[in-house]
Amino acid sequence: MKTIIYYFTGTGNSLAAAKKIAALGDCELVPIASLKDRPGKIVPAADRIGIVSPVYDAGLPVIVKEFAERLDIGAVPYVFGIITFGGMGISALHQLNSILLQSSRKKLDAAFGVKMPGNFPPVGVPPAGDKKEEILRKADAELAAIAVTIQKGQTVPPGFSPLTSLLRLLLYPPFAKNVHTMDNSFSVEDTCTACGTCAKVCPVGNIAMENDRPVFLHHCELCCACLNFCPVEAIQLNIFQGTKGRGRYRHPDLKIDDMKAQR
Repeated sequence: MKTIIYYFTGTGNSLAAAKKIAALGDCELVPIASLKDRPGKIVPAADRIGIVSPVYDAGLPVIVKEFAERLDIGAVPYVFGIITFGGMGISALHQLNSILLQSSRKKLDAAFGVKMPGNFPPVGVPPAGDKKEEILRKADAELAAIAVTIQKGQTVPPGFSPLTSLLRLLLYPPFAKNVHTMDNSFSVEDTCTACGTCAKVCPVGNIAMENDRPVFLHHCELCCACLNFCPVEAIQLNIFQGTKGRGRYRHPDLKIDDMKAQR
């Protein structure tokens, strides 16, 4: 049974989740960012389709939202969605359902939310040490159970989420409207070593190196890969509580090559 999993990741949680499900066998992992500039509808030829994504402002990353709007799953027998989040965000699955119903007249057959380490320092300090490891252990166990559910083709509704649905109504529209220019809120400190890691890991190619300094190109998805990968923490995001001294996070299995592969 052929499975295609479409994924987007900034700090590795969603890619790690996609890889766990890919253990089903005969599974192709396709980065959503690699399809960003492909015109027209996307019609997958597979028996199962999965969409794996983080949650941004109680909804889908804009790149994932736009991808789902172009995805035609009308002829796919089984479709599942998995969202990864540090706090809450089941409303993103309801958003995905609504998009698929509009674009394909078909909703998710199974929908799952998996709590993983938070990775947005302006809002909360990412967990570290034993706390981080415990969250990852629980996520791995949950994903193993999810893989069995998907293998059996079981139906799983997205669940009831009135609070996160309200948050999405309040937070998501301004986020989606302004996200591409949110890179105006990044700054680069003099500790920058011009290593170019930030440009390498940006999944949408939003960073160029000019005169040994990163320059942001204003098609940002606010995935914060640049922030979390910088080896000297020279990149700061100056919103909410800022990021100075607030820690960084990326999934322990995530490599620079994984991020480059998304383009």
